[in-house]
Amino acid sequence: MNIPNEYISKTEDIADQVIRKGKHVLPTIARLCLIATFLEDGLRMWFQWNEQREYMDMSWGCGKFLATLFVLINLFGQIGGCIMVITRYKVEIAVGVLFFIVILQTVAYSILWDIQFLLRNLALLGALLLVLAESRVEGRSLFAGVPSMGENKPKNVMQLAGRILLAFMFITLIRFELSFLQILQDILGSILMVLVTIGYKTKLSALILVALLTILNLYHNAWWTIPSYKPLRDFLKYDFFQTLSVIGGLLMIVSLGPGGVSMDEHKKKW
Repeated sequence: MNIPNEYISKTEDIADQVIRKGKHVLPTIARLCLIATFLEDGLRMWFQWNEQREYMDMSWGCGKFLATLFVLINLFGQIGGCIMVITRYKVEIAVGVLFFIVILQTVAYSILWDIQFLLRNLALLGALLLVLAESRVEGRSLFAGVPSMGENKPKNVMQLAGRILLAFMFITLIRFELSFLQILQDILGSILMVLVTIGYKTKLSALILVALLTILNLYHNAWWTIPSYKPLRDFLKYDFFQTLSVIGGLLMIVSLGPGGVSMDEHKKKW
């Protein structure tokens, strides 16, 4: 009975060493991954200006002015928000703008009725919540050098909500196929998803999910192998960068920890 626990303990030790060695660069890598989908989509608005405007005008019949306004909001909002997040300038405003754009696109592209895209957009919102949580300063005591006894409740709630929303990404990866690898992926992904959501063995679970998602992303969404004239290339590219952003959110969990509302935190009090 103790053998699995020994293996888990050793794996946690290795994970802790990796996190400790990369603690100075991990938040930056997490942010770079997290903004990837927004940066890619913002650049898409620039390079496919006419196509995006025509698509919006044809889809909604809103006229050239509103279609142009939509593209401009997405272009400047996403690129500007990415720059602000990576430079840590007015992060709350940047996250608010990116939040708005995710919701705007959910409605504009009728993602609301596509359950897979909707769940992935919710996962993206979860990643943004973790960026916001990281930017919040912990509550301080009135006395210099003395830790505050009160918990930073907004930050803890944001970390919990972020973990829950990130889990939606893995629901979209579950496939009911009778193959050993797919069944193994479904079981492993589901277990890790639950562990991250409840905040148990959080950093280790999140690190394993980062590795799993990275492998699946490179395998399933290899957009660079598709010729540029095929529509599938754009679809896979969008999926690739959106998944990369969720990986960024998981790396943020590794860097930040699960927060106060988690089993890991409550274990310390037991």
